[in-house]
Parts: sequence; structure tokens; C-alpha cells
Amino acid sequence: MPKLEICCYNADCALIAEQSGADRIELCSSKAEGGITPSIGTLIWVKKQVSIPIHPIIRPRGGDFCYSKSEFEIIKSDIAQIKELGFPGIVIGVLNEDGHIDLDKMQQVSDEAQGLSITFHRAFDMCVNPLLALKQLTDMGVDRILTSGQQQTAEVGLPLIKHLIQQSRGPVIMPGGGIRLTNLHKFIEAGVKEIHTSAGHSTPSVMRYCKAGVNMNTDSDTDEFSQFCVDSDMVAAIKEVFAPSVVRFHQRMS
Repeated sequence: MPKLEICCYNADCALIAEQSGADRIELCSSKAEGGITPSIGTLIWVKKQVSIPIHPIIRPRGGDFCYSKSEFEIIKSDIAQIKELGFPGIVIGVLNEDGHIDLDKMQQVSDEAQGLSITFHRAFDMCVNPLLALKQLTDMGVDRILTSGQQQTAEVGLPLIKHLIQQSRGPVIMPGGGIRLTNLHKFIEAGVKEIHTSAGHSTPSVMRYCKAGVNMNTDSDTDEFSQFCVDSDMVAAIKEVFAPSVVRFHQRMS
């Protein structure tokens, strides 16, 4: 069955995504860093309020995906907590210094997360050899790979995404990165079964008073008086187009 996964950076986004027809949520915090592990409070609250599957990202910081000993201990601790809270899956990725899958650490992740669905996230797009990475993740039993085809957007990376879909004998290849209604048909025609999108926009802060000259972000160009929000109409529209089109495509192919 087609699956529409919405990337949600806060609790309100998760509620909107569910109400608008999302099939699954990747729950993160810190959009500016590409998504890091949500707080325990966010995890508990969203788990109580949202009924569709939620897969929290396990990423202790932004930046690269090569983690220190202490960072990896935190990763394992986060997995244990998420498992205890009853989430059905996690989103994670660990690389070594040479840009390959860190097989030892990912095996430890797999052991710690036994019983959970595992999505290997866009750390895949930083791998030096994507076809080798696909084989290694297949052997490891990873359920899906989130990828932009090793390009800045999934549309540009579509040639590799198509090749990965053809080659995969295990993980679902789930494209993500710049997927919108305007290019959705290209992914359907590529034979995807799942897609990942944030389907949102920035909205102004409700603050009426904005202190001039003081910024809490190290990037002074960041607008701290706006927030990213999932667009309910966009989610509903993508779901309306995606689900029946994927079913028809695979019926034609069978």
C-alpha cells in the first residue's frame, strides 16, 4: 500500500499531519539542523495524541553522521527510551570516517532496536558508494532507506532513486527532499511506493513585540519570528494524488 510520510518538526505539525491524511510521521526537532532527536516531553505528548505510526529520528546533533563514543552511547539510550515508550520505529544513520556505513555501530543499533522498524535516513546520501550501502543495509535487515538520490533534491537525484528501486531486494526506497505536488508525478512514474515530505511553509510568530538587535541564533540572518508549519491542504492534496496513482501504476506493472 502507498505510504505518505510527513516530516514533522514539532508536536503541532504532527497533529496537522495526522488530521490531513498522513500515513506515518517522522518526528524531529530543529529543522535548521536537518532534524535531531525530539525532547522526551515531545515524544511522550505526541505518542499520546497521535494514533498513526510515528518514527522518531535518532540524531544527537546536526552535522555529519560519524559519532563519538559518547554520542553513540546517547543514541543507544535514546533508542531504549523510544522503544519503552511504544513507538513502532526509528529513523537513524551512522557512517564511518571514510563515508561508508558503520557496520559495527549499525549492528548495535539493530540489536538495540529489535522489534522496531528501522529507516536509514539521508546519511545514505553522504555514502561514498550507494550501491554497496544498499547491499549492506539489505543484509542488515533495514526496512527502508530515505534518500534524495545523493543530490540536493530528490527530483535531481531521480536517476539514482530509480536504479535503487530496481536493485533493492529488501528495503523500501523512499525518496525525500523537495517533493511537491508539482513534481509528484515523476516519483509515481519511477515506481515508488512511499514518499517523504515536510509539506509545509513558514508562518509568522504570534509575537506582537519583537526585540530588535537581539538574536538567539548564531546565524544572525535567521528569522526567529517565524515558524515552520505543516500545510494541511498540501498534505491532503498530495495524499489524494499519490495513493490512487501508485495503486494504478503497480496494477499496470503486474
